[in-house]
Amino acid sequence: MNRTLEGKVALVAGATRATGRGIAVELGAAGATVYCTGRSTRQGASEMKRPETIEETAELVTRAGGQGIAVQVDHLESEQVRALVERIRSERGRLDLLVNDIWGGDPLTEWNVPVWSHSLDDGLRILRLAVDTHLITSHHALPLLIENPGGLVVEVTDGTLEYNLANYRLSAFYDLAKLSVNRLAFIQDHELRPHGCGAVSLTPGWLRSESMLEGFGVTEENWRDATVAQPHFVISESPAYTGRAVVALATDEDRTRWSGQAVSSGQLAQVYGFTDLDGSRPDAWRYIEEVESKGKPADATGYR
Repeated sequence: MNRTLEGKVALVAGATRATGRGIAVELGAAGATVYCTGRSTRQGASEMKRPETIEETAELVTRAGGQGIAVQVDHLESEQVRALVERIRSERGRLDLLVNDIWGGDPLTEWNVPVWSHSLDDGLRILRLAVDTHLITSHHALPLLIENPGGLVVEVTDGTLEYNLANYRLSAFYDLAKLSVNRLAFIQDHELRPHGCGAVSLTPGWLRSESMLEGFGVTEENWRDATVAQPHFVISESPAYTGRAVVALATDEDRTRWSGQAVSSGQLAQVYGFTDLDGSRPDAWRYIEEVESKGKPADATGYR
């Protein structure tokens, strides 16, 4: 077992499911102690109304070889986040990695609806969930992180910077939310550099999240069956792939080479050599730009 992060402490904010869970588990597999936060617990679900819980994520982290610690936190509530960081300081005395993966805006997003027709309340809540949560968490967590040079912030978004700048993301609120997270990494990098720490924004590709697999009526084991309904799903990737990207960043002694940049799981896999669960290296965003966006037939040859 790879124990390269043994003794390191990570906070994965938004670890209940999907990318956050995948990142937390892979950090655990590398030996890290991982604080797994979110709103959904075995005592009650969040507005997402999904069955996944932070306790399950923490158990998966521990089972993978790390130590998972579940803490119910609403990252829009400043006092809850402050208390979380105080707990980490009291119990561990350090924070080496902050992963800002809080989201939860999918049920609120109205696709292909102009800003004047989209629910304003829902749209503004999307921005609060995507941006305010990240800022609140960084505000409270970064004073602890900068106490040890080498700390890293990973801002998880959807889309590379180049793609998000050049393409309309089918909703004004979603578009602004995801591009803002790209920018947050750039901003935080400038503020962290004097302390020997850095920040990067990271995007998965077409993610085989729990809800995506459920929507296609498949599992991680037979996910390729979904390509019958959506051929371009052939480029999809598991949450573990992004988790392995975060581990690669966190264990790179020269991790500052990525600081301030926006990178993808597929891009990092080509550099670090990690693979997805099936042994492949899907490069989804290059595929999206070169194949899907140009209306070409679905064919992942050369892209995974």
